[in-house]
Amino acid sequence: MSNYDTYISPFTWRYASKEMRQIWSEAHRRRLMRRVWISLAAAQHQAGLVSAEQLADLESQQDNIDIERAMEIEKDLRHDVMAEIHTFSEQAPLGGPILHWGATSADIIDNADVLRLKEALKLLLLRLEQLLLVFAEQIEDTVDLAVMAYTHIQPAEPTTLGYRFAVYAQDLLENYFSLQNFLYSLRGKGMKGAVGTQASFEDILAGTGMGAAQMETLVMDALELPFYPIATQTYTRQQDLALIQLLAALAASLHKFALDFRILQSPPFGEWAEPFGEKQVGSSAMPFKRNPINAENICSLARFVSAMPGVMWDNASQAILERSLDDSGNRRIVLAESFLASDEMLRRTVRIMSDIRIEKEAIERNMAHYGPFAAMERILMAAVAAGANRQEVHEWLRQDSLQAWHHIRDGVENPLQRLVLEDVRIGRYLTETQIADLVNVSAHTGTASRRASELAERIREVLASE
Repeated sequence: MSNYDTYISPFTWRYASKEMRQIWSEAHRRRLMRRVWISLAAAQHQAGLVSAEQLADLESQQDNIDIERAMEIEKDLRHDVMAEIHTFSEQAPLGGPILHWGATSADIIDNADVLRLKEALKLLLLRLEQLLLVFAEQIEDTVDLAVMAYTHIQPAEPTTLGYRFAVYAQDLLENYFSLQNFLYSLRGKGMKGAVGTQASFEDILAGTGMGAAQMETLVMDALELPFYPIATQTYTRQQDLALIQLLAALAASLHKFALDFRILQSPPFGEWAEPFGEKQVGSSAMPFKRNPINAENICSLARFVSAMPGVMWDNASQAILERSLDDSGNRRIVLAESFLASDEMLRRTVRIMSDIRIEKEAIERNMAHYGPFAAMERILMAAVAAGANRQEVHEWLRQDSLQAWHHIRDGVENPLQRLVLEDVRIGRYLTETQIADLVNVSAHTGTASRRASELAERIREVLASE
């Protein structure tokens, strides 16, 4: 990032962690390519095709990446893999002549890509584990704190804050399981040559006592990478599609949380607030602003990731016959930036949830303001149990509720409890004490606390076993 006079991706300096950027760096990509080449040479050494000296020469230069030299060569060759082969060969003159023997470019690139995907997934899962533990802690701390729940962004009935946090945590736990299972199922191309037939490897291995399938197994075992039994020039792009769909699902979970956060931070609700630095500026024009910039950033990056499965769908569905190169350019962008964006979203969500400000006064205010409406169903059920006509009581309570809404719109406190107490029709079935008890809905949260606690415990059990 030394030159600000050219385009620099925001992921290079603004978003994502140093660790995730390193995984998707060009230097690391080439180191992984060299690892694949050396694993191939090692298998060919066991077949007697490559000498120990040649293999050692290649191994000595595995980390000696020279991108400037490779780019210089690429200007003439117009082929990035061949340019790296030439660069590697110059550095390892003894092993260079047998480098890439029998292979096609995708034998190297595709396997290196999957090695990198494994690393990125492992880092993402670590971030997700950290976030789940933060959610578990917040669930436990607020499991009995009654808050208004909202449907259609309208007051509904009480829930608990711990239960609301559990809603987000359950989605994230499902994302965790899905990504973890995908990590275990990731497969490389293997070593199959130009169109997947292994014909080139069968030719060079003739008379060695080793077949192409055995050589492939040796290479992929050295890379610790399962592989597809069937591949064309590339591994199936269905794997990329499935992976990016999982990242988009994770983005959806994070977006849901961040969007709710933005709503609950707005002054009409005022129940949550992002951490806000002592010198932090909310607006260049309005000094009083405390904008939810982290939650907004999560929503913005999630929107970006959500669009990426469409590109991967095109790659999977339009991989013409044994190979076309129209997936190459976009894969360099989509795979990297989907992980970089996901990394940034998880880091920001951890930051928000670790230092979230819970405004209990606003929670109590909203409960007092809207809680009486939630009590109407309880009063309805109690009146019917006392012998009233259910449909008649429903109409009486509807009338009282509408009258209360008119008062609230005029800026006064909710008069609904008083209106119900003064309603002689309801008074024929319920006493004032009964009505007062029914209107207190703070404890009317059902089994929410217990189930939220169980989820927090499950999160801890799952992560402790990893």
